[in-house]
Parts: sequence; structure tokens; C-alpha cells
Amino acid sequence: MPVSEKQVIGVLGGMGPHAGVDLVDKIIAQTDASTDQEHVPVALLSYPERLVDRSTFLFGEIDTNPAYALADILRRLDDAGAVVAGMPCNTAHAPAIFDTIVQETARTGHEVQLLHMIEETVQFMQATMPHIQTVGTLSTQAVYELKLHRTPLEDAGFSVVTPDPVMRELVNTTIFDASFGLKAQSHPATPQAKQNLLDAIQHLIDRGADAVVLGCTELPLAPLAADMDLVPLIDPAEILARALINAVHPNHLKPLPPRLATFQTA
Repeated sequence: MPVSEKQVIGVLGGMGPHAGVDLVDKIIAQTDASTDQEHVPVALLSYPERLVDRSTFLFGEIDTNPAYALADILRRLDDAGAVVAGMPCNTAHAPAIFDTIVQETARTGHEVQLLHMIEETVQFMQATMPHIQTVGTLSTQAVYELKLHRTPLEDAGFSVVTPDPVMRELVNTTIFDASFGLKAQSHPATPQAKQNLLDAIQHLIDRGADAVVLGCTELPLAPLAADMDLVPLIDPAEILARALINAVHPNHLKPLPPRLATFQTA
């Protein structure tokens, strides 16, 4: 049956711009609907020109905290009817940014709830993949250095493996290189970017990973699942999409995708 337009899901985009669109696409894909009217209402705001690089702030290269611009955009989503929102950027979930967004939003009396993508991912893995012991993570250098995935995964009881320095640099280049990287060319991803990521995933499997978290929202933009089915590939944006739907429209949440459900009792 049709859903209420008052229960809007907000998407705080622009980091990078295609990652926000990808989250909206995943919300649609994870919604159980057979007509236009049964799909959940979604509002995407993407103002990349307002958002300074998250890493440069976190490592003290600039003083401007992008949280204040993000909080302003989140308030606009609240004004548009959003009651829950997601932010498809792993680095922006560092406490210095995420916590400030939440505080600034509450300070002005706005009540939209910003879900924490990394926490949702860890909780999902705990609840649905009890057999997983060792998790490999792929991300930017900044996310590794800040331990944004390692700390919550280890706190949840998982062992964590990361690439060696050479492979870390390859993944970072695959994200940021202007000639073939995912920031520059993500729709579609270049063959070189895809092959680099497949090599990185195999590298983590060789290091003992039972599952691999694609811990940068650009990484899932390269189609990988069909070529790498030895272990579950965990897409935090997909998990966030499901959490957003479940928060306000649980009756419209599809069952787990087969490629994840297959690994529940493996």
C-alpha cells in the first residue's frame, strides 16, 4: 500500500556525488514495492562545492570542520520532511565530524535522526553472519589511519586484517587517480579500477579474511560481486539503505539479498 509522504528518508550526498545517487539507488533496490506509490519517499541533497575534504580537516591540514556545512544540509533535509537520514561517506563518520553534525542539528531544534553507517554495518554483521571471524577492510588511507572500521569491528569481537602498505596504496590510487580512479570515473568504473579491487580482495582473502568490507563508498561502484563470490563483500551503503528503510518503513524492506543470505549459515 502507499507510504506516508511525511516519513521521508534523507540522503546527505556530495561525498563523492555519485555515492549519494548510489545510496538512493540502493534504497529503491531494497524496497519491497510493485508500484510507484509503494516506494518510500527519499530526498537527496548534494552540495559538493560546500564540503571541504574530510581528511584534510581530520589530519589538521585545514581548520574548517565540514560538519557545520553538513549539519546545515541535514537541517534542510529535516525541513523537507526527513525523519531519518544517511550519509554515504565513511570518513565523515569520524567522531570529530559525525558527532558535531548531530550536536549542531539538535542545537537548532531539528529532530532528523542521522544513522551511523559504520555502526549499522557492524551490527548487521553481528546479527546475520555469526560464522564470520576475520574481516578484511578496504578503504582510503585516512580511514585506515583513523581506525574507523578496525575499532568497532574489534570491539564487536571480529579479528581484522588490512592490506599491506603496497596494496593500501594501490587501493587509494584506485579511488583517487584522476585518469582511471573511481572518484573521476565511477559510472561505469574503468577495467583497471575493477581489476585492482579484485586483486585487493584476493589479497585480503589470502590474509585470512572470511568477509571483506568495502569501506569507501566509491568501492562498490565497481561491479565486483559476480567476480568474487568466495567470501561475502559487505557494502556499508547497502546496509545503510536497509537500515534507513527499516527505521521508518519496515513493512517495505525486502528480504536479504541472496548473495548475503547465502552466507548467513555458511
